[in-house]
Amino acid sequence: MTNSLSLISSLAWRNLWRNKRRTGVILFAMVLGVWAMIVTASFMRGMAIQALDDTINNLTGHIQIHQKKYLDDPVIENSFLSNDETLLTSLAHTDIVSWSKRLRVPAVISSERDTFGITLIGIDPKSEARLSFLLSAIYQGNYFSDNSDKGIIIGKKLAEDLETKLGRRVVIMSQDKKNELADRGYRITGIYDTPQEGMETAFAFMTYNSIEKLLKTSQLSSEIAIITRSLDQVPATLSRLKAANPDLDIQSWDTLQPFTKLIEEMYTDFQYVWHLIVFMAMSFGIINTLLMTIFERTREFGLFQALGLKPRFILAQVWIEAIFMLAIALVLGNLVSWLTVLSTGDGIDVSAFAQGMEMAQLSNIIPFIIVREDLLLANIIVILLGLLTSLYPAWRASRLVPANAITRV
Repeated sequence: MTNSLSLISSLAWRNLWRNKRRTGVILFAMVLGVWAMIVTASFMRGMAIQALDDTINNLTGHIQIHQKKYLDDPVIENSFLSNDETLLTSLAHTDIVSWSKRLRVPAVISSERDTFGITLIGIDPKSEARLSFLLSAIYQGNYFSDNSDKGIIIGKKLAEDLETKLGRRVVIMSQDKKNELADRGYRITGIYDTPQEGMETAFAFMTYNSIEKLLKTSQLSSEIAIITRSLDQVPATLSRLKAANPDLDIQSWDTLQPFTKLIEEMYTDFQYVWHLIVFMAMSFGIINTLLMTIFERTREFGLFQALGLKPRFILAQVWIEAIFMLAIALVLGNLVSWLTVLSTGDGIDVSAFAQGMEMAQLSNIIPFIIVREDLLLANIIVILLGLLTSLYPAWRASRLVPANAITRV
């Protein structure tokens, strides 16, 4: 049996290169198909991971804690005490890497030139630096040195719209806890820049001390954002926090940002559909090549059977030829895909479509990310469906009648 398999494999390898041009063309098409599967999957994976990372870094975190009415009515009355001992104890667990309290309120910001509505966020500089984008996004000026800093940080786009700049003063107006007008002037000590201009016009930041003085509050928080050790850890941490703090509204990132979750699922579904479309195109080439091979070698197969070679060996020979083609295509396709991804470096620049990318909550640089699951999926699809596709031509070859095959001109 071993000798027969060795002989059949040797014949299959030689026959594969009998017509080098045709074999080269189909191999090129198959390599292109494998490349398209892997590179497209890495691009889609990069988009999904980037959208998730941006969502988590752009103030959302893995988990957020609010007062139960806050998400429906985000005003200062719907805040909670952030110094509650039960809450602090539950946040001190080892499954939480970092957390930061915030006080968010609707506000109006005015310069000498214009006025805009914003969301004003009071932060603790030290804890916020470990959790969100703000520290790394400072474009001009400086991040808050500590809680005693009396300045304000605004977005680059907002500064342009207000026709103001670093060092200038702006006036902030909001409502305090007694529903009275609270207003005060602040000097712009920092300007942040993000790929999403909507973020730059929506949020302005000051220290917790500053916003408490403005709103005449103490120890109140609108939200607490939390980063866990990993995304896989989120469900367990969420359940633990809810059990420890039943009076608070505690939600994970996918509940708070359902659009990002939808994008992630959409990319995954598209990947499966794209793999099937590419392979269907490849399968026509495989079937056509093998059928042409069988047509050209009809007399040869008939002679083999007349000499006593059983039909199953004919089937095996044609099938092994297909296996050789698949193996070569997979090796070359994976190699070319890796080289393509490596050549992109940090990703591709899609800033020409900046507005569309912002609507999809994506940055202007899209990275290519290859993960083991995507690589295995593409290879398994090609192997399994390739073997199934090649069964029909192999079966056709094994069903040839020796007498008719030998006399065929």
